[in-house]
Amino acid sequence: MKNLSYIVIPAKDEAPRLGSVLQSLQSHGYQNIVVVNDGSTDRTQQVARSYGATVLKHFVNLGPGAATQTGIEFALAQGAKYILTIDADGQHLAEDIAPLLQEIVNSKADVVIGSRFLQSNALIPRSRLFFNKVANFVTAFFTGIYVSDSQSGMKVFTADFAKKLDFKFNGFEFCTELFRIIYREKAILSEVPIQVIYTKETMEKGQSFGNGIFMVLRLVRRYW
Repeated sequence: MKNLSYIVIPAKDEAPRLGSVLQSLQSHGYQNIVVVNDGSTDRTQQVARSYGATVLKHFVNLGPGAATQTGIEFALAQGAKYILTIDADGQHLAEDIAPLLQEIVNSKADVVIGSRFLQSNALIPRSRLFFNKVANFVTAFFTGIYVSDSQSGMKVFTADFAKKLDFKFNGFEFCTELFRIIYREKAILSEVPIQVIYTKETMEKGQSFGNGIFMVLRLVRRYW
């Protein structure tokens, strides 16, 4: 299954953290790794190449939605059967990938979300718990689909479903847009619990409350 799977990692200025992410993936046997360098101004690209990852480059920062779309399209062109996305900042664990891949095979789902909130995790800051509840409500409001972790960066798609992805949002709004596509395509969705590691850096790079408000406004503007 690992040979048929591609891992897509959108990355913006992640040079200090990306190396350990790639090393962990490779130690777990994953070789088809695609790093989308989304307009980084640090050594993100050099670090990715030093670990043998395929690097795709956006010359300017377009956002996580655009970077994810670029990586998915490349993986499809390479013949990937399954495409998994993870964050570049080290908050996701390589050992959580296998259960997601197993679930998408066993359940015959089109999409499997790695959820930070299906099990108790004392390491998750309260601010993230609050923001996630709000984001889940917003996602359900705009898409009709409620999940426990609508903003998760760890998810896996079948190739057949990935071919239908056409994200219009370049920013974090694409996480909500994904569920509109799932609803539109009547795709089968599943969730699997994952662990998560938060550091000062991951908290700074994640979404803030202010960014969340602007995200909602952009969703309203497009869908209403």
